Amino acid sequence: MNPSEVLRIVDAIHRDKRIDKEIVFIGVEAAIATAARKQYGEETIIKIHVDRETGEISGTRNGEPISPEEISERIGAQSAKQVMIQKIREAEQDAIFEENRAQIDQMVVGIVQRIESGKGKSKEDLFREGGAITVALHGVEAVLPRGERIPGEVFHPGDRIRGIVIEVKKNNNRVKVILSRIRPIFVQKLFEQEIPEIQEAVIEIKSVAREPGYRTKIAVYSSDQRVDCVGACIGMRGSRIKNITEELNDERIDVVPWNSDMQVFIPNALRPAEIEEVILCSMLGRAVVLVRQDQRSLAIGRKGQNVRLASKLCGWDVEIMTREELEADIEKAIEGYALIEGIDPELADRLVGEGFLTFDDLSIIEPNDLAQMGNISMDEAEAIIEQAEQFAEQEEKIKANRSNREQTKTENEEIVAETETDE
Repeated sequence: MNPSEVLRIVDAIHRDKRIDKEIVFIGVEAAIATAARKQYGEETIIKIHVDRETGEISGTRNGEPISPEEISERIGAQSAKQVMIQKIREAEQDAIFEENRAQIDQMVVGIVQRIESGKGKSKEDLFREGGAITVALHGVEAVLPRGERIPGEVFHPGDRIRGIVIEVKKNNNRVKVILSRIRPIFVQKLFEQEIPEIQEAVIEIKSVAREPGYRTKIAVYSSDQRVDCVGACIGMRGSRIKNITEELNDERIDVVPWNSDMQVFIPNALRPAEIEEVILCSMLGRAVVLVRQDQRSLAIGRKGQNVRLASKLCGWDVEIMTREELEADIEKAIEGYALIEGIDPELADRLVGEGFLTFDDLSIIEPNDLAQMGNISMDEAEAIIEQAEQFAEQEEKIKANRSNREQTKTENEEIVAETETDE
């Protein structure tokens, strides 16, 4: 290869493949060095340099200079080009890898190419139940695994699809991009795309909690008091949020106002339930939320979904109680702590005041915290914690035995019912 040809090849690859020129030059040098070792022997130390301005090729063999003429004569141009093509392909894959790795946690749009087949499944079942989906992105194929799909959503080849890049890896010299549609950040990116006030940084998304396909809670905050952050996200008659819920296969979305004061934010997160009081137990990271009896099931939600999402959104372990349940738990805790040697009534009151309502709670307290709270020694604190662990284990065994008895009783009743039916 003459100097002008080298420069032409480098420039063409740089433009066509969008690979940095320096990477291409390094690939050319590596290709010529590899071809040279085939001529001089694999043990030979070959160093090749291509002048970035003129394209002149120079090099050394075991420290001795090799003339450009010798390089041209001894190294077959075809051999060098073959190795160079391989090196350039590797450089191209590296460039694609880096380009897509920069897209991690970003929204991408592609076209569904195919859906992974399944044995014994009809095409309709496959679309409905879903396998892994191969998605054509710009310059690379991506995969949306079945476990990263929203439950119940349906796609067909040719459909436009959006997802979040969660992983980029090399697989047999090919770049593999993994997508997701179930991560909370997917909802966040949809809001960023659909809500102009979020794009303009007037409204900020503070946190997102999600159970894909069922329900999402998203906390938003407006830096401009004149802008209603919740209303802006929902839009007139739900016009803005409609596109997002449709993209999420009609997943329910609760938009709530964020507040740095947990006494305000936690009730917001538990909407639509009405909250009477929030008691923050900072040592346990627990928030005891008091509600009326008629609001209890609403606050907890179906299968605990509302309180579970609120806990994730706020970062606190939220526990729903009526005032009567809390008073009963406090009374039980004080009676239980009276059984532990080293806990006087004053310390018992302090523990209850900090939210330690069970032996299990007390078993996880830090000895130093307990020593300071009760003005006792570290040895006394450790002895109290050890007793709490023992009581907690006993309670767990009693609960397990009770559960086993109830299960056995249920099974026996079912057997009797079946016998009577047969007769």
